[in-house]
Amino acid sequence: MVPVDPNEGRVNRVVVGGGEASSTASWTVVSNATDGDVGTFWGAAEQWSQLSVPLTGATVIDSVTVALSPDAAWEDRTQSFGVQARLSGGDWVSVAAEKSYSFSALTGNYVTIPVASFVGDEVRLVFTGNSSVNATGGQVAELRVFGDLAPETSNDARGADMSYVTYEAEDGELGGGAQAVGPNRTVGDLAGEASGRRAVTLDTTGAYVQWTLTEPTDTIVGRFSIPDSADGKGRDGSIDVYADGEFVVRLALTSKYSWQYGDETNPTNNPSDGAPRHIYDEAHTYLPRTIPAGATLTIKRTEANPLPVTVDLIDTEMAQFTANPDTSKYVQPAGFTQQDIQAAIDKVAGSDQYAGVYLPPGDYTVDGTLWVWGRAMDIVGAGPWFTLLHAPTDQINTNATIGVASAASGTQLRGFSYWGNYVERIDGPGKAINLWDVSDVTIDNVWLEHAVCGFWGTNIRNVTIQNSRIRNMFADGVNMTNGSTSNTVRNVAARTTGDDSFALFSATDGVKASQTGNTYENLTALLPWRAAGLAVYGGGNNTFRNIYVADTLAYSGVTVSSENFGYSMDGFGVDGSTVFSAITIERAGGHFWGSQTFGAIWLYASQEQFQNVEMSDITITDPTYAGITVSKNTAANQDIRNVTLTNVTITGAQLSGDAWNDGSGRAIWVKWGATGAMTLTNLTMSNNNQEIANDAGESFVINRN
Repeated sequence: MVPVDPNEGRVNRVVVGGGEASSTASWTVVSNATDGDVGTFWGAAEQWSQLSVPLTGATVIDSVTVALSPDAAWEDRTQSFGVQARLSGGDWVSVAAEKSYSFSALTGNYVTIPVASFVGDEVRLVFTGNSSVNATGGQVAELRVFGDLAPETSNDARGADMSYVTYEAEDGELGGGAQAVGPNRTVGDLAGEASGRRAVTLDTTGAYVQWTLTEPTDTIVGRFSIPDSADGKGRDGSIDVYADGEFVVRLALTSKYSWQYGDETNPTNNPSDGAPRHIYDEAHTYLPRTIPAGATLTIKRTEANPLPVTVDLIDTEMAQFTANPDTSKYVQPAGFTQQDIQAAIDKVAGSDQYAGVYLPPGDYTVDGTLWVWGRAMDIVGAGPWFTLLHAPTDQINTNATIGVASAASGTQLRGFSYWGNYVERIDGPGKAINLWDVSDVTIDNVWLEHAVCGFWGTNIRNVTIQNSRIRNMFADGVNMTNGSTSNTVRNVAARTTGDDSFALFSATDGVKASQTGNTYENLTALLPWRAAGLAVYGGGNNTFRNIYVADTLAYSGVTVSSENFGYSMDGFGVDGSTVFSAITIERAGGHFWGSQTFGAIWLYASQEQFQNVEMSDITITDPTYAGITVSKNTAANQDIRNVTLTNVTITGAQLSGDAWNDGSGRAIWVKWGATGAMTLTNLTMSNNNQEIANDAGESFVINRN
């Protein structure tokens, strides 16, 4: 691997409290690795100065390295330490003595972690980037970091940091009769349901859209729409892919898993039930050769492609392969059926001789529940592009799922993709990964598609979901409920979910326990076609940060609601504040439940208490109807209390000009019937039809600083 150019670094700061500044410091920085490289190390020592206020006692920062390559699991190489702080880009972390925080970081990066062991008060660290430090406490270090950095909380870097590059069709070069469509916000329309509300149609033979690749690729994912069949069961089509004018592959398309019809609250797969929605799906293929950066990649309709195709976007990436970590410790299935996989799991469960199960490249058929039981194990595939778990392709709506028993707490699931066969929403079954009463499970680098729900957690603890993608669901992408505590969802991208992309629902109908200490961070939610990008229903001491939401079709971008949906549920604030920070929302909001319109953010007080909600560093751009809507279930009689919004920017809340025009054009809209108060600090407004509309009058107080 070529060493990273030192001139491409940036300055970051680590502040360590306590003691005298008496020794030197050295930093080791590593670059991003590819194809199993060990990585290139490059270090620099910079300016040091003493803190003005030392802490009590001695503070020592030990060097600790945790490494990840694309072909290896996380390996903790800690020599010795007393307290470990979990750090992410730009965060302040306070650590109490003898308390431990878990750590994980972005797939594909080598990361080193400062670890503090000390006596006395707290030590505060700020850490951005991938580095390690040897130092004596009481110093301020200016570090020039080389290589890949963790996501920052600036507006242009919010959301998940994924391995693929996305190219929007409307940004490509069009030819052969290709037509750009949009923008609009119409449900069931080719532009209205596209990202950025624009797309490109290839209606005629010879029509194409093409891009110059910024990075090499040996894969392609496309978000497409083709016409549905008259009976709603789907039609098959194709589109051709070229590189620098040479044919590469024919990409198979289908409308089988898209095109819902009728009632917005309960659409069906039957065209006779009414107007359409959810008209896009995705297709993917591993390419027969690598297309280099700088090449022209073309999507073209030829005589071999029977149907018109609308292109929304494509993703490209170099697929990363993972070999069997240890052939003596990882059992491989004898074949490619569910029974073969289960037999391998059973073998590991029954003997501590093995570390886990390795799923070699291939298509595996899963037609029921894969059950991980007995003890903790590592179930690892060759990578999402190579290890594919399929529900039977000759069936529909098969309840194929992965479950983990309580006795298998500590299990890892990583490096595979899951492909369901659902064609409509059926509540209850259809959860791709379903966790119940389990702890310390890590789900890493998985790809889920065409299920009802992606990840579902009931009474789960210390579970981590990271570095994964969720596509084309009929309900939630991630939902945790019933006492789920101290879990982390990080660096996950969801696209086109049929309910909330990321949800936390503090129901207590099954487990009467609080839902606290959860962190959702570095997330991207694009194009949910029913419900929100992020939704939080009750709970306390939960954190949501560094999140990007765009192009919600029918609902808010972020929902904060005390609606209990008929279940027993904890309201907000019993166990501490619910905190939102560093969130960007673009082109979000919609109409649902008949004539009701929703803002990019919706604050809703319903049956349960609504209090102790903090939102900061929020950017809302071009909302469909309003920037922030505040409303109340008047029959529930719950006030909105202790709600603060700080550093909020709202731009472009204009009149919609459609059938819901009367419910549009407000940057902040407090609807009639709302009671309580909220405090706005450092609110920035521009290009809005109306800045603040308080239709609730004196019953709702807006304090603006």
